[in-house]
Parts: sequence; structure tokens; C-alpha cells
Amino acid sequence: MLLKRLQLGLIHSAVAMTLVPINSTLNRVMIKELALSATLVAVLASLPYLFSPIQVAIGSYSDRHPLFGLRRTPYILLGLLFCVGGVILSPQVAYLFSQDWWLGLALGVRVFGAWGMGFNFASVSYLALASEISGEKGRGRTIAVMFFMMIIGIILTALSLAHMIDPYTPEALQRAFQIVGGMALILGLLGLIGLEKRAEKASRAEHYTLRQMAQAILGNPQARIFFVYLWLLLIALLGQDVLLEPFAGEAFGLSVQATTRITSIWGGCMLVALSIGGILEGRASKRKIAQAGNLGALLGFVLIAFSGIIASPLVFYAGVVLLGLGTGLSTVANLSLMLDMTTSASVGLFIGAWGVSNALSRLSGSVLGGAIRDIVAQLTHSSVLGYVIVFGIEAGLMLIAISMLRRIDPSDFRRQAEQAPFIEAAAMVAEN
Repeated sequence: MLLKRLQLGLIHSAVAMTLVPINSTLNRVMIKELALSATLVAVLASLPYLFSPIQVAIGSYSDRHPLFGLRRTPYILLGLLFCVGGVILSPQVAYLFSQDWWLGLALGVRVFGAWGMGFNFASVSYLALASEISGEKGRGRTIAVMFFMMIIGIILTALSLAHMIDPYTPEALQRAFQIVGGMALILGLLGLIGLEKRAEKASRAEHYTLRQMAQAILGNPQARIFFVYLWLLLIALLGQDVLLEPFAGEAFGLSVQATTRITSIWGGCMLVALSIGGILEGRASKRKIAQAGNLGALLGFVLIAFSGIIASPLVFYAGVVLLGLGTGLSTVANLSLMLDMTTSASVGLFIGAWGVSNALSRLSGSVLGGAIRDIVAQLTHSSVLGYVIVFGIEAGLMLIAISMLRRIDPSDFRRQAEQAPFIEAAAMVAEN
């Protein structure tokens, strides 16, 4: 089983590797060096989350339509190929904007869209495979191995990118993206070899509609609070993805190589916090661990915003460290809390609802962050102030999420869910 977990970790890392160049390096080049709109960059980088609702259809379709006796492997491979193709072509599209903006936009939507579709095809398929291979008791350990390997992969990818684009040139950037894409494909293929057993027959997938998810949320006060809590929390934690490195370049004049290393610093701190959170789980309240992580991230945002005001790289890096540590603790505790916020009768229904909240937060956080940065920069003629305002807003959202967490009670959630009439209605719909 350890070998299969390591193989799943390779696939998870391979897909994550294709996100690093786009979300950490290319976004900075597009905003800072190419002077493109942060809103445009945020929209392009958010296409995986815009397409995320198709994961429900992909998972259900792959259950019923195995290829060559394999339910997950062909869809993982297809998704991986789209991810690799997208990351290899993305720099060429970015530089095309300066030559022909409209052609760049047309091709950019297609290339970034292919990357986004690939992300959704691969992720839903390998997570479903991980669940099937591990069984109920082994899922936690499998997820831990996958996320641990993913963070290590992100750190190594960021460090390698920083080395390969030193000194920065468009040619060096394109070559680096090609190497990362090739390595991701090799790791993904190694992970897929012999991983899945051939299915004797297709299974009937459990499928939930958006209407059922809406009923699940609206019919349970605790579910409503948790949905909004996740949405606000993840807007803050993930909305900075496309802005942190361009901000460092604008505010402190850091090179492309230096800002690319920010991802490795953030990832290293997150890795430490994930380990600490795993040790603390079972010894401390999940809500207390989550609250500690949320507070750490809040302080990180405050320091990052303040660093732009006083133009201090030292304060900025201190904020990045706190943000990484806080995000790690918050991730461990909130994932565990999310699993507690389900019922045995409708696990898929609630997990789907929390997944929708996750996707909405990633999309709205990235797009709103980019739009606010652009608007403030236009009004004040200061791009740095635009970033500072966005980080300040994210700190405010963290503060609201922290206050909401105090009102969340998993046991009260399950009691309300078991009594709620929508579960019976959902079951009747599923049977028909």
C-alpha cells in the first residue's frame, strides 16, 4: 500500500508542478515585465476554478464509462497531458499579448483553458482513485502522503525555476517551462504504471445536483455558517496567489528569480506547519488548531500590507513566513473539520457542497484581488498601494472568518442534518 500511496503522491505532485510556473512566475512576468492587467492575469489563472463544477460530471462519467477496463487512469492521463501542454505553451501566449493583444487573448483563453480543464480532469480522477485504493480507514494517511509530496514538489519546482531563469530572459523562461512540463509528465506516468486494477464492470456513481447541494446548505444553519466560513477563509488564503510575487517585484524591486523563491519559502513554512498540525491533531481541539492557523495567516497579511507602506523587504518576508505557517495549520485543521461536517447518510452531498465553496472562493479571490489592485492603481497612480489595499481586505476577511469559526459546532451540524427533511428528499431524487 505504501508504494501505491507514493505513486498517488507522484501524480498529485505532477499536476501541482504545472500550477507553480503559472501561479508563481508567469503571473509576475505578465503583470510586472509585460505590464498586463492584474485582472486579466487573475482571470486566466483562475480558469481551473471556473471549470471546477465539471468535476462532478467527470467523476460520474468515469464511473460509468471505463476505458480499456480502467475507470480513472485514462482520465488522469488526459488531464495530465492538458496540464503539461498548457504550461509549455503559456509563456508563448503571454509574450504574444505585447504583439497582438486580441490574438493573445484568444489563444490565452484556449491555452489557459486547456490547462484548467486538465487540472479538473486529473484531480477529480486521482482523488477518486485514492479513495478507492485506500479504503475508509486508510484515506487519511493517503491524503497526508499526497499532500506532503505535493508541497515538496512545489518547493523543488520553485527553486528549480529560480535557478533556470537566472538571468531572466524570455527564452530562459520558455525553456524552464518546457523542462517543468516534461518532468511533470514523467512523474505522472511513473505514478500511473500499474496503479489501477482493471474494473470488471462499471459502477453506478452517486450523483448530486447543485439543487441538492443548495438544499443541504439552506436547510442547516450550521452548514450555512460553515459554507460562508470556508468561502471567506479561502478567498483570503488563496486570493493572494497571483499577487504576492508581482507585489514583491513592484514594492521592493526584486528580480524574477528572487520573487520565484517566495513560493519555496511559503511552501517550506507550510510543510513545517502541516507536520505540526498532524502531530497536534487528537491532542488539541481542531477548532483551536484552525484558529491558531487563521490568526497566524491574519498577522502575515498585516505584515505583508505594512511592508508595502514602509518599503521593508524584511517585514515582507516575515509576513510570508507567518502566512505559510498559518496556511499549513489552517489547512490541516479545516480539512479535518470539513470531514466532521458530513453525515454518514450523505457524505458525497456535503463534500460536494464544500468543494463548490472551495472553487467559488478560489475564483472570486483571484479575480476580485486582481480587479481591486487595478482599480486602486488607476485611481491613485500607485500600483503598490493597490496591492496593499488587497492584502488589507484579505486580512479583514480573515478576521470575519475567525469570528465565524467560534459559532461552528460539528455535533450540532450532524444533529440538524439528520433531522432535516431535505435529506429524505435528496434520497428520493437520487433513487429516481
